[in-house]
Formats: sequence, structure tokens, C-alpha cells
Amino acid sequence: MEDRLPSIIEVGDVLVSIDIFREKFCCDLDACHGECCVEGDAGAPVTIDEVAAIEDAVETVWPGLTASAQAVIDRQGVAYTDEEGDLVTSIVGGKDCVFTCHEGGCCFCALEKAYREGSIKFCKPISCALYPIREVALGNGTVGLNYHQWDVCRAAMAKGRETGMPVYRFLKEPLIRRFGAGWYSMLEEAADELKRMGMI
Repeated sequence: MEDRLPSIIEVGDVLVSIDIFREKFCCDLDACHGECCVEGDAGAPVTIDEVAAIEDAVETVWPGLTASAQAVIDRQGVAYTDEEGDLVTSIVGGKDCVFTCHEGGCCFCALEKAYREGSIKFCKPISCALYPIREVALGNGTVGLNYHQWDVCRAAMAKGRETGMPVYRFLKEPLIRRFGAGWYSMLEEAADELKRMGMI
């Protein structure tokens, strides 16, 4: 059966990698300390609408940002276009997102922290919320969802295997935020069918 496992299935107008059903993932902040906020060579992908929402929130989160981050935002704004032509959040020192804040030895998103405290209405870029799922625009309104493996998330993969948490269930809230509750119900139905067929 494994040899005949499809690599992609269609859920509504979204092409979903089978790995999103098959792979296990559960963030383990105690182990990784939020390393995803400070690793990499570019910021988080953002949309024009998200940039506007972030700009509205900057004044609120400003006191919690580092002086270096504040200087970058003053110079180039909250986002920039990277070498691949993608709009991404601004970064400090070639890697740290400007909205990274530190507390208790861990890295946090200043935007998400303010959102959870009720200070702002915008949580964080959907590209961050969806990780380890990465969205790819395929044209004609169709998008693809792929599972991305990153070494800094090895603890999350281990915890996911320990708890039996598949990627699509771990990311239920951001997937609903991005595609809606109706679409997520279809995703769950697809997962149930794959399980019934012994394919995951």
C-alpha cells in the first residue's frame, strides 16, 4: 500500500501534500527556545494586507523590540522584498526577525505576545502560524501546502511522534484562520478517508 501512496491530494481548491497527514509535529518550546524566530537568512513571508496590519501594531509593540530592530524598522519599514522577490518581514543582522523578543531564555514573537495579551488585533503572519506547512501559489487561485522539515524543529518532530500529533491537527487553528472552518472539515474528512483506506 505504501508504494501506491499518493504524494498530493486535492481538498477544495488546495493541493495538500500527503506528508501533512502522515508526519507528526508538536512544538516543544522548552527544547527549541523559539529558535525559528532567529534562524534563517530572510524574514517571514507576508502579504500586503499583513504589512498594513503590522504597521498598525508597531506603536504598541515598539517598547518590547530591541534597539537594533527599531533601527531597522526606522530605516526600511516592517517588511522588505528579498532576493527572490518575496515580501518578507524585516530582519536584524541577516537573520533575526525584527519582532523577536526574549523572555525567560526563549524567543517569542512580539506581535503574537501583544495579541494574546489583548493589546492588538493582529496575531502574526500566517506564514509563521502555519509552519511547518509552507504555502505555494500555483496560479488560478489554487495553492499548494507542503510539509517543510527544518533541523531546528527536530524536537517538535520527536514530540509529535511521542504524542501521535499529525501536522494537520497540530495546525488546526491557523489552517482555519487561513482557509476557513468549512475547508478544515473537508481536510478532516480527507484524513479519515485516508485512514480508512490504510494509506496513513
